[in-house]
Amino acid sequence: MKNGIVRFIALYAFTVVVLLLLGAVSPGVTVGFDALWAAVILTLAALFVKPALTAAFRKAAAKSAADRTMLGEKIVQYVLVYLVELLIWVAVVWLSGVRASGFWSYVLPPLLLLIGWMIYDQVDDRLRAKAGELYDVVQARVSRTPSSSAPASSAGEDARSEPDDGLTPEQRRMLDELG
Repeated sequence: MKNGIVRFIALYAFTVVVLLLLGAVSPGVTVGFDALWAAVILTLAALFVKPALTAAFRKAAAKSAADRTMLGEKIVQYVLVYLVELLIWVAVVWLSGVRASGFWSYVLPPLLLLIGWMIYDQVDDRLRAKAGELYDVVQARVSRTPSSSAPASSAGEDARSEPDDGLTPEQRRMLDELG
């Protein structure tokens, strides 16, 4: 479960940035604070819808692959990837507050999303590692039970912070003084 959450968070953060940049560089596309909700839709689509659509399109294209040259096959593969991106972009515009007006606001953003996901694939490992660290920190803070009104340097906490060698904190202090 941790890997799924970390993957979602890393992709979500990256997608928010991509959507904000897309809104800044694409004429006719308005993103604003709607990037937060649109990124949820786009992240879920990238994790679940994109692989399913890609597999379905590739399966359909494979039926006629023998009739195409190698260059023709590459072109078909690129067109299929673009069509998947286009369908996802239309879904994001339809299901979120992101607005696209005009022909180019539907044609260019899928290309920019594709470039964004190519960049994400390059930095994915580092983002996931950092998100994993943050997840562990948050989980440690959430799972930590609040102690009673005992002071922070109580004997129980000292014993937990030391290795499990069976010594009490006083015995450990005495050994340290001897040594």
